[in-house]
Amino acid sequence: MITITAILRAKPGAEAELQAALLAVTAHVRAAEPGTIDFFVSRDAEAPAVFTTYERFRDRAAMDKHNHSASVAAFFAAATPILDGPVILHICDEVSTKR
Repeated sequence: MITITAILRAKPGAEAELQAALLAVTAHVRAAEPGTIDFFVSRDAEAPAVFTTYERFRDRAAMDKHNHSASVAAFFAAATPILDGPVILHICDEVSTKR
């Protein structure tokens, strides 16, 4: 299993807009990406401008399909002007899970 953890920070006042853009990606993943096993979006309880995604992919091909999708491209087109700094990405091989 391949995982991605992404940390994103919205510019002040753009938190709702970034959240909406992330939820649009979530809707696409649910509808069109069977190889994406899980796609979580979280918002920091103490720093509400900070969002984290945790994404689990069946394999590298599924991850590549997601990363090169029109939905992800549309997300970055919308999000880039409202991001406060770079997106921090961690791409990993899953070692363990509760399942």
